[in-house]
Amino acid sequence: MPSNTLQLPPAGVIIPAGGIGARFGPALPKQFLDLAGLPILVRTCRAFLDLEAIRCLVVAAPADFVQHTIDLLHTHLPSSQTDRLHITTGGATRQDSVRAGLRKLPAEIDLVLVHDAARPLVDRATILRCLHGASQFGAVIAAVPVKDTLKKVSSSGIIEKTIDRSGLWQAQTPQAAQRPLLETAFAEAERTHFIGTDEASLLEAAGIPVRVVEGSERNCKITRPEDLQVSFALLTKERTMKIGHGFDAHRLVAGRKLILGGVTIDFEQGLDGHSDADVVAHALTDALLGALGEGDIGRHFPDSDQQYKGIDSLLLLTQVCQLMAARHYRLGNADLTIVCQRPKLAPHLAAMQANLARCCQVAPEAINVKATTTEKMGYTGRGEGIAAHAVVLVRSDHGSK
Repeated sequence: MPSNTLQLPPAGVIIPAGGIGARFGPALPKQFLDLAGLPILVRTCRAFLDLEAIRCLVVAAPADFVQHTIDLLHTHLPSSQTDRLHITTGGATRQDSVRAGLRKLPAEIDLVLVHDAARPLVDRATILRCLHGASQFGAVIAAVPVKDTLKKVSSSGIIEKTIDRSGLWQAQTPQAAQRPLLETAFAEAERTHFIGTDEASLLEAAGIPVRVVEGSERNCKITRPEDLQVSFALLTKERTMKIGHGFDAHRLVAGRKLILGGVTIDFEQGLDGHSDADVVAHALTDALLGALGEGDIGRHFPDSDQQYKGIDSLLLLTQVCQLMAARHYRLGNADLTIVCQRPKLAPHLAAMQANLARCCQVAPEAINVKATTTEKMGYTGRGEGIAAHAVVLVRSDHGSK
């Protein structure tokens, strides 16, 4: 089956995320739990929004968590993806949630994929097989052949017989269909009061043939707490780590504000530069670019460009963090050292830490900021300037592509 998306009609995705995941306890629904540094739902959505063929993605969220879902996805997804994102209120059943999502899809969407919110490890190849299969055959589901011996067991725990597993497949998602077929299946289910376990069962009940395309053993569903551990192991096994180092120094001059780590510090001098000359933000930005193999801050934000004159350096850091997210990396931790004889910086370090963490979308404890002097030696010791060093560790957050 072809791997490109050139011949595909406009496709949309529905993520039924209306359940509360009771097996995980009374806290947040399982789709909002952390999986290797990102919420499960975020990973699931990104798997689809990374594909240009996906024109729209609808999340059917629990009624009590609609705003939480909106905030979560807009925090963790780049704007290029949230532009294609819609949130609606899910229903009491999966069928209700998918129906709500189907109504939310724009009219131009011809192919519809439905995918479990708790299957965050779905890969590009599986999604494309479903898209091409539905385009060609009308309706398909991802599935894998049953490998284990199956036993029919009585209510008392006695084996009644062994089931022949030849021809048996384990259903997964995505489940994909041409939109008119899926709408017909839902209309028929509503007419007959049929409740299906998945979209394939609705299509089958409506007499619409459904084919199987190859899924993936990795495309597991997180149903119980131990499934979360398995998914974590699969992700962390495939993750890569990169290290970056950044350094910046600026001269102290009269008539400028002293801004370090986004904090304006009361001092008789400030740092000279094209932007706000925040050496702390610059060093961290350079370190992230270094880890990504993307050159340095001057390449991305040249001082010959007037749009960066006087700019808040935290905005530049935020842009680089968005680039990092688009490459499927996120900051693991950062260690920064500010070299400054005067003024005393200790009272301001916590505020710097909070600012930098907010830009990088990490917890404050992931960023360490400290200050030192050179005992009056060199240009920093003589009070001529301030310098900063940053070392970062970034981790891939999407598994293998």
